[in-house]
Amino acid sequence: MSVEYKDYYKLLGVSKDASQDEISKSFKKLARKYHPDLNPDDKGAEAKFKEANEAYEVLKDPEKRKMYDRLGPNWQHGQDFQPPPGFENVRFHFGGPGSGGGGASDFSDFFETIFGGMGGQFGRGGGRGGFQDFSSRPRRGQDSEAALELSLEEAFRGGEKVITLQERMSPGVTKDLKVNIPKGVREGAKIRLAGQGGPGAGGGPDGDLYLRITMAPHPHFSLDGNDVVHDLALAPWEAVLGTKVRVPTLDGEVDMKVPAGSDSGRKMRIKSKGLGAGPKRGDQYVRIVIKTPDKLSSEEKKLWKQLAETSGFSPR
Repeated sequence: MSVEYKDYYKLLGVSKDASQDEISKSFKKLARKYHPDLNPDDKGAEAKFKEANEAYEVLKDPEKRKMYDRLGPNWQHGQDFQPPPGFENVRFHFGGPGSGGGGASDFSDFFETIFGGMGGQFGRGGGRGGFQDFSSRPRRGQDSEAALELSLEEAFRGGEKVITLQERMSPGVTKDLKVNIPKGVREGAKIRLAGQGGPGAGGGPDGDLYLRITMAPHPHFSLDGNDVVHDLALAPWEAVLGTKVRVPTLDGEVDMKVPAGSDSGRKMRIKSKGLGAGPKRGDQYVRIVIKTPDKLSSEEKKLWKQLAETSGFSPR
C-alpha cells in the first residue's frame, strides 16, 4: 500500500516554526469554518475538518510534533519501525475529537502508519521492528487550566464559591463544583481541583484542573502587588484645613482623619487591608486627589479672588 506524506503544517496554514498558540488559533478557525454541524451534507467540508483535526492532534502535543518533525517527508526511508534517537521509550496515546473513542480509524493511513498502527499506541518492545501494543497500559489524563475571575472582595475574604464547568466529553452538559478560595488569594495564583482535568485511559486516573485567578475591574480600588489603592477626592479647603471622612475598604468602611495641609498624591496607609496572607499580607493606601469646583457662583468667585489677593502661599 502506498501511503502519501501529509504536511500537517500546510493543512493548518502555519509555518513549521509556528508557536503552540498560533497552531491552536489556526485550528480553531478551521474547525469553525468546516465543522460538519455547520456544513450539513458537505462531504468536502467534513474531509477538511478531519484533516485539520488530524494535523492538530499531532502538532498540539510537543512530543508528537517532535517525532513528526524528525520523520518528515522522508519518513518511508525509516519505515522499518526504528524510532529516531531519543524516542526509544516514548509511548503515545491518541484520543480526542474524531478518534472514535481512542482508536485511529478516523485518521489517514499516513497517521495510522506512523502513529497509530498498533491501536493508537506504540512503544519500543519486542516483535518485528521493535513495536509492541500498549493499549491496555493505564495512563493519567491531561491536566487542564481555566481562568477564574474574582471580585477583590471575594479574593480578600476567601471562602466557598460555586463554579459551573462544561463537561469535556459531553458538549452542552455542565456540572457545578464547590471551590474553596483561600483568604487573600492574589492574582495569578492557581487553585488545584484534583481529578477534574482530562479523562484517564486504560483505567488510569483523571488529570487535574488548575484555576488561574484573575481579578475583575473594581470601581473604587486598584492593585499594586498585594496592596490595594483607593483614590480619595477632597475639596481644596478639606485638604488645607484637614477633615475626617469615611473611606471604603475591602472589609467595609472605616473613619480616617486627613491631616491639614495634605497635598494631592499623598498616601495614607490602612494596615492589613490588602491581599496576600501572613507576613506577605498587603495594606490599603488611600491616595489624596484634590478636586476643584468647575462652576462658581459670583459670590464664590469673589471669595476665591479675595483669597488669592491675601494669601502669601506660592505653589512654585
